[in-house]
Amino acid sequence: MINRREKVIVGNTWFKQVLSRVSTVDSRQSTDIMMLSSQSDAPSSQQQLLLQLPKPSNNLVRAMLTDLYQLTMTYAHWKIGKHNDSAVIELFFRKNPFKGQYTIFCGLDECVKHLQSFQFTTEDVEYLKSTPSMAHCDEGYFEYLLSLDTSQLKVFALSEGTVAFPKIPLIVLEGPLGLCQLLETTLLNLVNFPSLLATNASRMVLRAHPAPCIEFGLRRAQGPDGAFSASKYAYVGGFVGTSNVQAGKDLGIPIVGTHAHAYVQAFSSLDEVSDLTLFNNNTMQDEPFLQHVLKYRPENRSTNDGELASFVAYACAFPHNCLCLIDTYDTLESGLQNFVFVAKALDDFGYKPKGVRLDSGNLAFLSVRCKQAFDEVIAEQPSRRDAFSDLTIVVSNDINEQALVDLSKTRHEITSYGIGTNLVTCQAQPALGCVYKLVEWNGRPRIKLSQDLPKVTIPGRKRAYRLYGKDGRPLVDFLALADEQAPIAGGDPVVCRHPFQQQQRFKVQPSRVESLHHLVFDGTAILDRFPDDLSATRTYVLTQLQNTFPDSLTRHQNPEEYGVMVSSQLYEFLHSTWEKEFPMKQLE
Repeated sequence: MINRREKVIVGNTWFKQVLSRVSTVDSRQSTDIMMLSSQSDAPSSQQQLLLQLPKPSNNLVRAMLTDLYQLTMTYAHWKIGKHNDSAVIELFFRKNPFKGQYTIFCGLDECVKHLQSFQFTTEDVEYLKSTPSMAHCDEGYFEYLLSLDTSQLKVFALSEGTVAFPKIPLIVLEGPLGLCQLLETTLLNLVNFPSLLATNASRMVLRAHPAPCIEFGLRRAQGPDGAFSASKYAYVGGFVGTSNVQAGKDLGIPIVGTHAHAYVQAFSSLDEVSDLTLFNNNTMQDEPFLQHVLKYRPENRSTNDGELASFVAYACAFPHNCLCLIDTYDTLESGLQNFVFVAKALDDFGYKPKGVRLDSGNLAFLSVRCKQAFDEVIAEQPSRRDAFSDLTIVVSNDINEQALVDLSKTRHEITSYGIGTNLVTCQAQPALGCVYKLVEWNGRPRIKLSQDLPKVTIPGRKRAYRLYGKDGRPLVDFLALADEQAPIAGGDPVVCRHPFQQQQRFKVQPSRVESLHHLVFDGTAILDRFPDDLSATRTYVLTQLQNTFPDSLTRHQNPEEYGVMVSSQLYEFLHSTWEKEFPMKQLE
């Protein structure tokens, strides 16, 4: 584990003064060694500290991962000296995804890693100079880009994994206008998909409960980064494991998997496994395994020999974790029967079989038939109860949230779900739609007006609070201007107003007030704001969905809308700013 005590600006600029912040970084995390540039005025050897900083998971996440218009806007600001104006910018979304009423905020850790390592290189600048769009720009602008760092930036945010709602700022940036402009595209990219994916995963977990969900989407995801991000944020959203070995290695997510149809098809004869032996835990010696398996296949029972051979081989390779895919040829007449033969032999050898996977057909019906077959074994041989009473029946095959809802209304014996395509591609909704809006410039409120009311922004520097009722449940999220006094539990009732509907208002007497925004970056990451590993974030997500918020919010059918309200002062501020900025028509 690495102790962190330094505030650092990377590149050709000086390292800033030490800022004591003690935290730890997970030693499994990928790290990048940042060093002082070797200049003639370099600091003393004591100051030349090798500092290990976490780097973004994807090495494409750099200052140049941005839209061209961020650079052209920043140049226009620089030309007239506005690039160092103070700005406050909020990153938020306008509508919950999947026709639901909540969103899981994710991606903050990658955002902060990007802020830590943000810099333009000489190669970046040379490329920009070569483009038609920027070839005419003054040399001083490129020098500005090379000198740019995040030392003057402050970032406030919700905690990673927080259940969030429309218009609540997920991330608030306070810093130079030019810098904030250049960060927009990258930060949106780092928040949109993670939040969407974690939300999608959490909804599937809620529908599948109590059966666990496993992420199987690597092969169907949009490229390696889409796959890696999907594995990471599906786990945060409540999935218990992934088939993605790289994600398991880098992130510590449990990896899960058995075999495919191709494995079964690669066998055609029992002769291929006739010489295989397995250590018998009862006799304490290696014994031929196939002949023991064949004791349980009646002579008049015809099952696929190649399939049985594949199960025998797999059992000998993984006797402690033998879970077989049984629908390659005929699920009930061959696959299930062959598994039972092999499972009995494993039990005889002192191993506990794991279970079966179904990847086609009527999953509910087939799961019931599998469970009946296992129960029949127990009825005929009660001594096998321990081996056959809790066998896994995992199902896959293009499962989505609606399929999980349908299965919940049908009798089945499914014990876990393997979900791939519809999870990792977010088939039900491909994008979250986070936006990044300027709300204050040089201390003055800024507002975006629109005839489309949801697109009207709420101006000014703000903070968000969650107000809880007597039963410990959240009642409403509450936005107030940053210089307003925070609501106090047990204090005066809090007047809550809808930002755009004048008559929608009420008072709340909160039993608890939770401040949602925390300082997470102040020229360097404040690492004690981040959990040590994904498991902590995952636990936080599940606790909120299962205990903190009511089922009425998270249910699939007709979920209740959760309120996001503003203070009276912010309401007046919003509408006075609106009136000031909206052009008044003149009739003649």
